Amino acid sequence: MGLDRIDPRTPVLVGVGVADQRLAEAGAGVGELELMARAVEDAAEGLGGLLGAVRRVLVPRGTWRHGDPGRWLAERFKLVDAHSTLAELGVLQQSLLTRASTDIASGRVDAVLVVGGEAAHRRLRARIAGVELVDPVADGVPDTVWAPGADILARVEIDRHLAVPARQYAVLESAIGAARGVSPAQDAREIAALCAQFAAVAAEGGRSIRGRTVSEDELLAPVGRNAWLASPYTKWHCSQMNVDQAAALVLCSVETARRFGVARERWVFPTVAAESNTMVPLVARPDPARSPGFAAVGAALGPGAADAAHVDLYSCFPAAVRIQRHELGLTGRADRELTTTGGMAFAGGPLNTYALHATVEVTRRVREGGDGLVTSVSGMVTKQAGALWSARPAPGGFRAVDVSAELPARPVDPDHTGPARVVGCTVAFDGGEPAVAIVVVEGEGGGGVRSVASSTDADVLASMRTDAWVGRAVRVSGAAFEPA
Repeated sequence: MGLDRIDPRTPVLVGVGVADQRLAEAGAGVGELELMARAVEDAAEGLGGLLGAVRRVLVPRGTWRHGDPGRWLAERFKLVDAHSTLAELGVLQQSLLTRASTDIASGRVDAVLVVGGEAAHRRLRARIAGVELVDPVADGVPDTVWAPGADILARVEIDRHLAVPARQYAVLESAIGAARGVSPAQDAREIAALCAQFAAVAAEGGRSIRGRTVSEDELLAPVGRNAWLASPYTKWHCSQMNVDQAAALVLCSVETARRFGVARERWVFPTVAAESNTMVPLVARPDPARSPGFAAVGAALGPGAADAAHVDLYSCFPAAVRIQRHELGLTGRADRELTTTGGMAFAGGPLNTYALHATVEVTRRVREGGDGLVTSVSGMVTKQAGALWSARPAPGGFRAVDVSAELPARPVDPDHTGPARVVGCTVAFDGGEPAVAIVVVEGEGGGGVRSVASSTDADVLASMRTDAWVGRAVRVSGAAFEPA
């Protein structure tokens, strides 16, 4: 499509920026608001006066307690009459970019700023050292607060040792390995190999929060700070949210980009975005190894998802990557890279902001050639989203597709007593030592009733770390289980 033939209301990403404060010591560096401001300044380079045309500032909630960071940023950059939105935890990060694109395409606004960030490592070091931080505070109430429509966790998961994300994702890993018919040891080796690939990308790109690669053996035989969390996970398998990172993206209409003279080589077009917001907790999922939501997202994105040259899958835990890889049809090429940054365990996983960082990196690569795919997850692969980006606009214009639909779910009964079979499992650790074996079970005798149970029996703890337990018969009595 020629430049002159593009619909002037077509949304286009024209500016991306990041700020990364590497491992700030106690009292050093700046807080999250200043980091976000630095990312905005980076994104605004080369845009002329376009930033001043922004009338929407969208910010995903972080670990911080600010009331209205969008308003603080709007005042910092003199964005007159800008509308501030705060998206609470549980709102897909891609949803902010999708809303920005649809608002632009509809003509409601000319330019939108999406920005988020954390200074969690800085705050952690200050707390440990007893240093009081004096940082700007964004008080007030946003013009819009965007909240999820339901709870991510079931009550029985919270009450029975399964509220910790690493444990939930470890249960998903057990189901994935069982579905593939491999032993726990073989599956753990394959998970470690995937993580080592991500670690290498982070190190090669200069983004590693450890400053080096991490080997499979280091993940399989942890020492020091890399302690066991929940089998098969050590700390280094998991997203590291205690980082100081921010990302900003400026989107506008084609007409606005032209008006401010933004160079054509900076333009990257969102072509299609899809998301599923139907929430089914882990305990109720018919097949924890699969994601009907991501399958629907993949279908909505079309063949462009599998064909994308630049891919960044949301990588909070290996199970999330493995489920997406399967559902999005990315399993055909063994050499395909699934991350552009190195992922959330090795390049950093700022809470509720990583998808913005991934979009920054993918779209930078798209400017050089090839299309890009970025995905987003909320919860325990509870909500799913993906977007395709291109240097060329989609022939029919940008599409935002909501594939949310009623999904099958098993009934949950915390009081279930009697025979059952294991659907997923993990051993949770405390201080590096095995502490409790946790199982998601399905009752025998029809109805498919589900529950969560646990055991501290030493023999069970030892066996579950080495033997296949998914599909095994157990006997459940409320919150406890024992081998049948």
